[in-house]
This record gives sequence, C-alpha cells and structure tokens, in this order.
Amino acid sequence: MTGPGAGAPRRSLGTGRWPLWGLLPAVAGLLTGLIMLALAGAALDDAEINAHPGHATAQVLGVGAMRTLVQFAGPDGTVYRPETGLAYPSGAQVRQLVRVEYNSANPDQVRIAGRTWVQGVAPASITLMALWALVAPLTWWLRRRRT
Repeated sequence: MTGPGAGAPRRSLGTGRWPLWGLLPAVAGLLTGLIMLALAGAALDDAEINAHPGHATAQVLGVGAMRTLVQFAGPDGTVYRPETGLAYPSGAQVRQLVRVEYNSANPDQVRIAGRTWVQGVAPASITLMALWALVAPLTWWLRRRRT
C-alpha cells in the first residue's frame, strides 16, 4: 500500500523539488524582503544627506521611469552630475530647474528638496498588500487542492 489506508497511490515530489504551494510564499517573502531593504536603503541615504546637508538648484538633464538625471553646482562652483540621478523623482521635465538637497560629503547622494524616503512607504505598502492578497489565497487553494 502506498497511500494512507485507502490504497490510493501518492505522488512523489522527488528530491530537491518544492511543491508550488511552498514556493509561492517563499518568492513573496523574498520580494517583501527586497522592498523592505529598498526602503531601509532610502532611509539611510536620507540620514546621510541630513547629516551633511547641501542645497542647490539643479537642471534636469534626463527623465527616466526610476531616476531623473540632473546637474548642479556646489558652493565652490564645482558642477556635479550624480551618476545615479535623483532619488524620489516625479513630475520633472528636461531643462527644468529644481531645488535639490545633497550630501555635501558625497554629492552623488541627492534628492529633490523636501522629499524623503517616507514618500516610498505608501507605494511599497500597496505593492506588498496586493502581493500577499494574491499569494495567500492562492497558496491556501493549491495546498488544499493537493490534499
């Protein structure tokens, strides 16, 4: 007999294979961790900018989906073009002038004045709620279907 008393054969998953109902929450957990790390990184960047604040007016050079490229002059006249662009961009247009705050010890850390990592909490929360609202019932259904 291979089944628990009923005589029905059980499917063997084999070695090294996870059932789908176990894989879904693992992937969702990984994505949750990555989103939380992104928020933590943004908070650390903001703390460094706040520790050594610099203020300038920057010109927008390019606008992308995730980053906005700018250039600005420091107090000594040095022109900076942070390779990673602005953190928390939205609504900027090429050639527009924007007020920025930057880390005077590391001018590559720059953000639009007045914006902080807190603006990322709402989109991250909505994303995580939607993710788990899909994964939890689907996992429950797949696990129940298997038994």
